[in-house]
Amino acid sequence: MKLAPCRPETVALAFENDCIVLPIAAILPVRTLRKTVKASQKYRQIAASVREVGLVEPPVVARNLTQPDVFLLLDGHLRIEILKDMGRTEVECLVSMDDEAFTYNKRISRLAAVQEHKMILRAIERGVPEDKIAKALDINVHTVQRKIRMLEGICEEAIAFLKDKPCPMAVFEILRKMKTLRQIEAAELLINANNYSVAYASAILAGTPQSHLVDAGKPKQVKGVTPEAMERMERELGRLQQSITSIQDSYGKDHLQLTVVRGYLARLLGNGRIVRYLMQHRPEFMTEFQAIADMTSTLPSEAT
Repeated sequence: MKLAPCRPETVALAFENDCIVLPIAAILPVRTLRKTVKASQKYRQIAASVREVGLVEPPVVARNLTQPDVFLLLDGHLRIEILKDMGRTEVECLVSMDDEAFTYNKRISRLAAVQEHKMILRAIERGVPEDKIAKALDINVHTVQRKIRMLEGICEEAIAFLKDKPCPMAVFEILRKMKTLRQIEAAELLINANNYSVAYASAILAGTPQSHLVDAGKPKQVKGVTPEAMERMERELGRLQQSITSIQDSYGKDHLQLTVVRGYLARLLGNGRIVRYLMQHRPEFMTEFQAIADMTSTLPSEAT
């Protein structure tokens, strides 16, 4: 009879049950900010949000065991600096039971453009004026309106592909010029290349056949690209898509075979008699076998 796995009777909490209000002077940062940080777009955007709607996410602190009156700031360095600039002297904080700061500063989920679009739509549905949203995001009203219209003309499949990807708003404006099937193909190309830049999306548009565009009668116009160059790009992009599809079809099988071969060769090279035989009779095989057994990735060295 198989016994059920033991489960702990209690689960340790990561934070104290209640937030506490602390003097900002009692909060000790665990890292220093760059001198140029206040000139960054990120700083201005957070500052605008704090001024407009207040502090949405409380800073995270940990108690200092050697100095009970001092708290270590784990997350929220920019927010604390902004509050100082605003003349605030106190802030409500979340108290962590652990003093590690790696998770907050390295394991961050950035807000994707599609997620931001949905957030703005939800705010408008709840009656928030566009100008208030613009102030909170430190952008102008025209940009807010562009974000609202961002997914108009984009098919559901392409949206699903890019919903959590760092895809700029301008990329969706480029995809809008393509027909549905081409939008899906373009989204797959962006994901496969892990490149969501406007320049790459423009290159995909330039390589899109005229018949796959929404306005098929209007010639494509890409700055600095001649019609002849566009035709070559269309052909080359078509070949690239075929190559990618071919690789995707065989990659899983090839990767599995290589993993099995690598393990087998590693066991062979662990046998001293086999190694001596190869060194004496097939030294060229020995070099290649060793290289395969020592592989840590199936990708080419220049790609890792």
